[in-house]
Amino acid sequence: MDDLKNILESLLFVADEPLNVERLKKIIPQTDTRQIRQAMSDLASEYDTHKTSFYLSEVAGGYQLRTRPAYTEWIRRLVQPKPARLSRAALETLAIIAYKQPVLRSDIEHIRGVDSGGVLRLLMERKLIRILGRKEIPGRPLIYATTKLFLEVFGLKDLKELPTPQEIESLGSDEDEATEPQDTEKAQPDESMASRSADTGDFQLAPESIIESPENKNDPQDSSADSPGSLAEKDLDADIPGDYKNKEHPETGG
Repeated sequence: MDDLKNILESLLFVADEPLNVERLKKIIPQTDTRQIRQAMSDLASEYDTHKTSFYLSEVAGGYQLRTRPAYTEWIRRLVQPKPARLSRAALETLAIIAYKQPVLRSDIEHIRGVDSGGVLRLLMERKLIRILGRKEIPGRPLIYATTKLFLEVFGLKDLKELPTPQEIESLGSDEDEATEPQDTEKAQPDESMASRSADTGDFQLAPESIIESPENKNDPQDSSADSPGSLAEKDLDADIPGDYKNKEHPETGG
């Protein structure tokens, strides 16, 4: 198709969520996987070459148009999103599910050392986790996993893009080294860290508040589930990274 790129671009522009190849093939039946992927690659190259204000991102198993981080300040003036934050308890639970899925509630609580029922309910309401089913053991407990929205919010193509434990440890060691006096000649920027910092700038989505704000940290929906003295009593101040799309994203499960 001569105008395949234009058709795909129009679909991406109006879509509320990432579009995967299979869905695009149903919409444009006269095309195949190779043609769609090639057209998407050409579009991405064109956006980068012409330095447009948006780019084509592969996220959550599909394709999505996103604005570049350089224009976040101006978009925030228009959209005025609420600060996106997660309590430490919610972050812990979400991280455990992301790395251990499929996982049972008992496994999560064994790792955290506290009851996590309230936090699990909160994450489900935010569409960041889902129930896969029940494990066929006594009591038939629920099995939890992350959703496609989780991938989209954190800008991940799939779960393979999650940082490895070794990468996380290296980030911590690099921060420790940065606090120590260093010789001026040796203090050269680490390219991998610079690349990672640039990547985190890509996460500018989610104009809606998908995560509770610090002033709501006493919300019984979260803190009541954790015993006194647990990590749920502390809130993380850092904003959750995200990309602004051309449209506000609805909360959809995976």
